[in-house]
Amino acid sequence: LKSPHCELETLGLSGCLVTEEGCSSLVSALSVNSSHLRELDLSYNHPGDSGVKQLSAALENLNWRLDTVRYGQTTQHQTVM
Repeated sequence: LKSPHCELETLGLSGCLVTEEGCSSLVSALSVNSSHLRELDLSYNHPGDSGVKQLSAALENLNWRLDTVRYGQTTQHQTVM
């Protein structure tokens, strides 16, 4: 994900047991290169409070072009504007 050559548009990590440490790594990678990613699915994971806070802060403060972020234990999703 950190590679400038990465052109991934959809990253589906639903049910992959992503933890706080995984969220931290994901935020770090996407902070370097998020230009192509449009959809991120983190539903059915265990990011903990710290992971959720890191992702939320990154969504608000970084120049990510995500259109959709899925999270939580349901099919709820957030459309990012």
